[in-house]
Amino acid sequence: MDKKKYSINRKAAKESEESKKTTEKYSKKTIEKESKGIRLNRYIANAGICSRREADKLITKGEITVNGKVVTEMGTIVNLYDVVYYNNQKLNAEKKIYLLLNKPKDVVTTMSDPHANHTVMEIIKGACSERIYPVGRLDRNTTGLLLFTNDGDLAKKLTHPKHLTKKIYHTFLDKPLTKEHILQIGEGIELEDGKIAADAISYVEKDDKTQIGVEIHSGKNHIVRRIFEHLGYKVVKLDRVYFAGLTKKRVPRGKWRILTPKEVSILKAGFWQ
Repeated sequence: MDKKKYSINRKAAKESEESKKTTEKYSKKTIEKESKGIRLNRYIANAGICSRREADKLITKGEITVNGKVVTEMGTIVNLYDVVYYNNQKLNAEKKIYLLLNKPKDVVTTMSDPHANHTVMEIIKGACSERIYPVGRLDRNTTGLLLFTNDGDLAKKLTHPKHLTKKIYHTFLDKPLTKEHILQIGEGIELEDGKIAADAISYVEKDDKTQIGVEIHSGKNHIVRRIFEHLGYKVVKLDRVYFAGLTKKRVPRGKWRILTPKEVSILKAGFWQ
């Protein structure tokens, strides 16, 4: 396994601040633009029916209705409150948002929790006008990558076991991990809910055998902690440094950024598998 995958990004504060400003500027422009209305073909494309070019064909064929009327004119402008139908199906053109957070410690992955001091939703508050949700979860004491989106299909794909979503964790233990236990974790160990094996495991630092890189696709709760605790180790610190092709590059701890179109395409295509 490539050791570089576990390195913690330490980009300059100036770069992270510029990245945040760019993301905020993007969000404000999007909100302002869409409040004035968008082209019908884009509305259809945002709903996930087809591409804009294919949407143009649907419009010219008279297969789209807006507020109960067939619309065939190219360039028609609609607002988000207009009612658009295709094949007796009401379309929802809410813009799809994909946001990546580098979660800090002592923050709960939940929409709301009266017993928690801080939640991840507080950190991303104001990031966009759309209502987005975390894809999977990280426990309170686990740091690292957490994806948010309102794309239900992608979220389901990334969390379903059959898609084998790749995750890498930088694990800090209370004592050195033996080579025997490395082999055992790689081959698989029997936990209370079944056998589990790491896809790859290695020391992060040659001279520090308490730092372990673990690649795993299982989505079971607290799985990395449970693996090491089963063998008599205590996880002092756990950081997710890789998730479905995404890394912590340009995302300092406690900060977030909007994914690029290229990153979204890779997620949807599953090229990270």
